[in-house]
Amino acid sequence: MAKPKKKPKPGDNGKLIADNRKARHNYEFFDMFEAGIQLTGTEVKSLRNGKANIAESYATEEKGEIWLINCHIPEYLQANRNNHNPRRRRKLLLHKKEVNTLIGAVQRDGMSIVPNRLYFNERGRAKLQIVLAKGRKAHDKREVAKKRDWQREKARLMREKG
Repeated sequence: MAKPKKKPKPGDNGKLIADNRKARHNYEFFDMFEAGIQLTGTEVKSLRNGKANIAESYATEEKGEIWLINCHIPEYLQANRNNHNPRRRRKLLLHKKEVNTLIGAVQRDGMSIVPNRLYFNERGRAKLQIVLAKGRKAHDKREVAKKRDWQREKARLMREKG
């Protein structure tokens, strides 16, 4: 019998470069968006080598645009003086409606824009999956871990008995 197909997540089809696993623990996710990133040539070559870190990065709004702050893309070793700054600010490329949605949620509801995954899509373009999220308190994190453990235990008991 064939397994049922899962709905593909953004980044499943292409090559995953960086994943922000800590964000799933620290934030509760609501809406996901796929954004392009304005990169230089040496940054793209460095990403093709599979080196980047988005764990400490965040996105913010300035003058009606969304910017990625503190994303580390290391220098490309074969480039000489034309290399890029590894932690420079990068503009995220989104539709105007998506930008307005993000800005409204941040200002109105106090949400955060958290980078979740950095990957190349099917066409070879670097994309960033950003998420509208709300921060979790320590007791919320414990509660989520408790629920996850209980679900795992319940599934194990059902397998043994069923």
